[in-house]
Amino acid sequence: MAKIKIKQVKSKIGAPKNQKATLAALGLKKINSVVEHEATPQILGMVSTVKHLVVVIE
Repeated sequence: MAKIKIKQVKSKIGAPKNQKATLAALGLKKINSVVEHEATPQILGMVSTVKHLVVVIE
């Protein structure tokens, strides 16, 4: 599988609980933090849930 890098670019303040939990599950804690994951359907679904808070770096 391909690797993708996910970078948090907006704050989670004011976001619903499920979106905060999704960011935590992805391993994102602060703005400008970057994590690397395999591009599985589960991870891509999590990214689409918080697409307004993150940027995907291919």
